[in-house]
Amino acid sequence: MLPWFFLIGCSQKKKTSTKFPEFEIGVVADCQYCNCKSGNQRFYRQSPMRLKEAIDTLNTYPLDYSIHLGDFIDQSFDSFDTVAPIWATLKSDRFHVLGNHDFSVADSLKPYVFEKMELNDRYYSIVRNKWRFIVLDGNDLSLHGALSESKKQQTDSLFNLLEGKNLPNVVPWNGGLSNDQLNWVEDQLKLATMNEERVGMFCHFPALGVSNAHNLLNYEELLSLIEENDCVKFYFNGHNHAGDYIEKDGVHYLTFKGMVDTQDSTSFARVAFKKDSIFVTGYGRELSRKFKINSRP
Repeated sequence: MLPWFFLIGCSQKKKTSTKFPEFEIGVVADCQYCNCKSGNQRFYRQSPMRLKEAIDTLNTYPLDYSIHLGDFIDQSFDSFDTVAPIWATLKSDRFHVLGNHDFSVADSLKPYVFEKMELNDRYYSIVRNKWRFIVLDGNDLSLHGALSESKKQQTDSLFNLLEGKNLPNVVPWNGGLSNDQLNWVEDQLKLATMNEERVGMFCHFPALGVSNAHNLLNYEELLSLIEENDCVKFYFNGHNHAGDYIEKDGVHYLTFKGMVDTQDSTSFARVAFKKDSIFVTGYGRELSRKFKINSRP
């Protein structure tokens, strides 16, 4: 049986004198490279150049780490061989979030996507500077990224459950979180409470926004966990290349604009974490913003 202090939810506030160090990270969304013609405002062949320009800029700052928010490639397994070496030139630690297009390769090659993206786990946490960054896998239950028979069956069940409800996000290119992953998230939030950490979440798919057509299939289940735990301060994602932002109950839900959609500019950001604020310094199409780190009741 777990000790009593492990069972306390993040919503249970503690008096603490913990100081949160200041630090900065780099964020890129939807590089989505492929050696193919431009289309639908997406300039695929320019992505390697855009990525290199972003990394050249990010490397001039002492970043704690950098993270790509999914859709590193658009299609073709060989595309990884073009952009992965560029990503490897980052001076900071580097991480990936899995996107739906990262699995737009032959079924026989899908198990090798993780090696190309230097991922040991499909979802994981990054614990730094009194923050716990929870990296989600929105392809856990999906038509493109569910690899085991068990996950494929769960994906079919989820689509069947939502079918007929006329929801805008119930489309083949979106995905969801399995019960195993949701339980893992809940455990991560309990650990954050025990260690007096703030929490930020990264995912490819949105959980909330002005537009909900790109949302996780079962985003409401994740939102329930977020709303119950006031240690969660933000949720960052890609997928909707136009970008989006909404604040709800003190949590900042920010969709970063897609790098692949930039013909004559770029799109990436530095994100600085201060004592009571988060500063997003945007480049190109990405907007600069300031978020207050709220203490939710």
